Amino acid sequence: MRILFVGNSFTSRNNLPGLLKGLAGARGIELEHKLISAGGASLRQHLNAGKALDALATGGFDTVVLQEQSTLPIKNPDRFRDSARDFGEAITAAGARTAFYLTWARRNAPETQQALTDAYGGAAAELGATLVPVGMVWERFLSQYDEPALHDADNSHPALAGSYLAACVFLIALLNEDPVGVDVPVKGLAADTAALLQQAAWDICSALATGE
Repeated sequence: MRILFVGNSFTSRNNLPGLLKGLAGARGIELEHKLISAGGASLRQHLNAGKALDALATGGFDTVVLQEQSTLPIKNPDRFRDSARDFGEAITAAGARTAFYLTWARRNAPETQQALTDAYGGAAAELGATLVPVGMVWERFLSQYDEPALHDADNSHPALAGSYLAACVFLIALLNEDPVGVDVPVKGLAADTAALLQQAAWDICSALATGE
């Protein structure tokens, strides 16, 4: 399976695509990935720059994962939706499927998660795309656990545990696989912490899928 990730440091920090590749490999799925990332970039900036569209046209990708600038869906949801539509058209024309990487609220503004969820969920529903509900899983995890910290020290970017939890959600939502019990060591992440995050991702995604 070939995946193109388009986003910024919320995707590149801690090598989220690489974490997903490790989890997928443990489930017998060979994953190839390409990341097109720029610091603080929006989807519109990626569209204007052209690198993502060029890669899409020539890369033979199965899925394209779109990640918007972290606060733009809150501040300007219409611009986000327009960019999502434009990317969606190009992705469909290339014979790939669209997936949206629903990100999380900043640690000091948890009340903004609903706006992110609504924006990404609405775009996914309109385009018939896959929603990878990382922010929703983070929100529930943070309400249930004090540790590990998911946010980095800047209260915005993901700590390693946050990226690993995100990768587990990707495994579930994008590849329909269960992360529980995967034994692939990640440097800097204790095995018991990885196990906790795997189980939490599965439990929370299962609850979300049934409307709980």
